[in-house]
Amino acid sequence: MGPWDLPPAWFDQLAPGGTLVVPLHWRGQARSIAFTRHDTHLRAENSQLCGFIPMIGIVPTGEQTGTVTKDVALYWDADQNIDAAELQDVFSGPEITIWSGVFVVANEPFDHIWLWLTATEPGTCRIDAEDQAIEAGVCRPAFAYRTPTIVEGESLAYLTKPRPADQPGPHGERRYELGATGHGPAAARLAERIVSQIRRFDRDRSAQPIITSYPADRAEETRPAGIVIDKSHVRLVITS
Repeated sequence: MGPWDLPPAWFDQLAPGGTLVVPLHWRGQARSIAFTRHDTHLRAENSQLCGFIPMIGIVPTGEQTGTVTKDVALYWDADQNIDAAELQDVFSGPEITIWSGVFVVANEPFDHIWLWLTATEPGTCRIDAEDQAIEAGVCRPAFAYRTPTIVEGESLAYLTKPRPADQPGPHGERRYELGATGHGPAAARLAERIVSQIRRFDRDRSAQPIITSYPADRAEETRPAGIVIDKSHVRLVITS
């Protein structure tokens, strides 16, 4: 099972230089992270997408959920300033899809885009769309039940379903173009921000941000610049 938070004992019991591998949940995703213990914090330069049932009990989940429209749910973390009630009309408002000019081949992973979004966008979360909503054209997410999304006020944008390219790749393989779809008053601006991270991913598809974890009651005033994610027991800093 994957925790949403890291119990203090896991930090205290880990020797300096030791490694903690944990399938941690944040911003709608679950990633297996290899943390190394330093004097005051845990630091990770590598993580891999994984799928674990959220842990319950002593380490409760901080993930919140709300219905945006029929058959479409939004999931976000407790520390985020997101209100699903502000998005009730988002899919009936302005909509725009922006294509990135970045292509992947069939079965090529592009989950690092979500990871880079967590390092750059405080409003990163996810949408969960039922088949009925997709078939009705309400939204076209890259993945029905777990697609990275950014929310800002009454607007959102998400990684849209890749479209087939007109031309095959250099070896004749079928290619698909990545893009983002935005809804609401800031539709274009939010979609462009996702596209910028798609292009960031394309510049170095193996690169990852650094993930640092500080005990919440001992988080230092001097921390690396980055997106701060506050959980009950730890403070994560995602550095791009």
